[in-house]
Amino acid sequence: MAGLEGIEVTGPLGDRYEEILTPEALGLLALLQREFGARRAELLAARAERQRGLSEGGTLDFLPETASVREDDSWRVAEPAPGLVDRRVEITGPTDRKMTINALNSGAKVWLADFEDANTPLWTNMVEGQLNLRDALDRTLDFTDARTGRSYALKDDAELATIVVRPRGWHMEEKHVLVDGEPVSGSLFDFGLYFFHSARRQIAKGKGPYFYLPKMEGHLEARLWNDVFDLAQDTLGIPRGTIRATVLIETIPAAFEMEEILYELRDHSAGLNAGRWDYLFSVIKKFRDRGAGFVLPERNAITMTAPFMRAYTELLVRTCHKRGAHAIGGMAAFIPSRRDEEVNKVALEKVRADKTRESGDGFDGSWVAHPDLVPVCREVFDGVLGDRPNQRDRLREDVRVSASDLLNVAATPGDITEAGLRNNIDVALRYLATWLDGAGAVAIHNLMEDAATAEISRSQVWQWIYNGISLKDGPKVTKELVGRILEEELAGIRAELGEAFNEPRYNQAVALFKEVTLADEYAEFLTTPAYERME
Repeated sequence: MAGLEGIEVTGPLGDRYEEILTPEALGLLALLQREFGARRAELLAARAERQRGLSEGGTLDFLPETASVREDDSWRVAEPAPGLVDRRVEITGPTDRKMTINALNSGAKVWLADFEDANTPLWTNMVEGQLNLRDALDRTLDFTDARTGRSYALKDDAELATIVVRPRGWHMEEKHVLVDGEPVSGSLFDFGLYFFHSARRQIAKGKGPYFYLPKMEGHLEARLWNDVFDLAQDTLGIPRGTIRATVLIETIPAAFEMEEILYELRDHSAGLNAGRWDYLFSVIKKFRDRGAGFVLPERNAITMTAPFMRAYTELLVRTCHKRGAHAIGGMAAFIPSRRDEEVNKVALEKVRADKTRESGDGFDGSWVAHPDLVPVCREVFDGVLGDRPNQRDRLREDVRVSASDLLNVAATPGDITEAGLRNNIDVALRYLATWLDGAGAVAIHNLMEDAATAEISRSQVWQWIYNGISLKDGPKVTKELVGRILEEELAGIRAELGEAFNEPRYNQAVALFKEVTLADEYAEFLTTPAYERME
C-alpha cells in the first residue's frame, strides 16, 4: 500500500484495514514521526549512555538540575477528566474482540486497553485492535465464541469502563509502516491511530482520549510525549489538555523523577501507576553487572513489603497526592479457577491482602487481570473510600524516602534455589512460545502473565550467571547448568501438553531464551529480538 508521499505500508491489508489505515490517519503518523523521530532517537541514546555510567560504577539520585520543580509547592496537575475521577478498580488486557467486550462490561471503572505488554505486536493485532476499539465506541462490536457458541455484547454505555489505551514504549518500532524509508515509532503508531479515529468519539460520549504511557525513564521522555499531545491536538483541532495520560513508573530511573514527570505532563496528567513487575525488571537490568549487592532473590520470593519496593510505592503516593494526581496500584494477576476452590481461597486472600495494603497506603485504585477479581478489589477500596471517588486529599506527609531507600536492594529477604531457577526457565519458555504465536496475555500456573514476567525471568538467569551466584540448595549457576535444566523443563512441558505441544514454536522459544540468557552481552528488551522473528 502506498500513495502518500514518503509513507509506505508493507503489512498485508486484511478485512476493513482500510478503515484504520486511511490517508488522513497515515498523514498524522507521518507528521508525528517527522517532527519527533529524531528526539526519540536522542532519548534512547541517552538511556544507553546512562546505562554505561551505571555499569561503570555510577548510581542514581534525585536530579540537582530539577530541584526547583520539586521544591515549588505551588503547581498542580490538571483536575481529573470525566471518566477518570473514580478509578478504584482498573482491569487490564489486550484489545481482541472478546477481551474488549469482557473488560468494558467487567464493572471496573477503567479498562487499560493494551497494545503493549499484554499484547503481541503482530500486525493483525495492532490494526484489528484499533478496529475493535472504534467499533466498541460505535457500539457495533459483538463476538461469538466458535468453540462454545456463547455470544458477547456490550452493556449500556453508562455501565462500561472508561477506555485508557496503552501504546508501545519508546523503544519499539512498527516495522510495517515506513516513513521516509524508516520504521515508524511503535508509540506514535499506536497513539496516532487511536487518537485520529477515536478521540472525537470519546469526546462525544462525555469522556476523552486517555492513555497509559509505559517504560519511560525520565522527565525528558515525558516532555516528548507532552509535545506529541500538543501537536496532535492542534492538528485535529481538539483543545490542548483534552488528552490525559497516566504514566507507569516501572523503571527505577523514573522513580527518581516522578515529580518532574508529572510537571512535564501537568496539563495532560492523569497520575502515576506503580508498574511493579516491570519495575523489578528495571532494577535487575540497570544493576545487572554490579555484583551480589544488587542481586535479588528468585522472582516468586520478592514481595511488595521488601524495603526498596515499599519506598518506591509510598513515594509514588506521596508524590501524586502532593500534586493533586491519582496514584494507581499494581497488578493482581491471579486467574480464578472453577475447579479448585482451595487454590481460589488462598489466592483471593493474597489479592485481598495486597489491595488492603495499597488502599491503606493511600492509593486511589488498583489493577486486576481478570473480571472475577473486580468485586474483590472494589470491595476493599469501597471500604476505604466509601462514597468518595478517590483519596487524593490524603497527602502522606509522613513519607520520607531517600535515594538510598530506593536503592536498598540488598535488604530484600529471600533465597535463590534450584526450584526458583527452574520456575524462571519454565515460565519464560511457556510465555515465549505463546507470545511468538500471537498472544501476549498468557495463563501460566493460575496467573495471567505478560511480557514483564518473561523479562524478569530471563534477566534473573542472566544476572545469576554473570555474577557467579550459587543456588542455596545446589551448585553455581552457569551456562551449562542453565542449558541442562532448560532441556529438562522443555521435556516436562512436552510431556504435560502432549499433542498440544507446538514443536516449532517451542523451538523458537528455546532459541530466543538462549539468545537473551546465555549471551555475554545483555539484551535490553526481550521483545526486540522476539519482534524481529515475526513477519
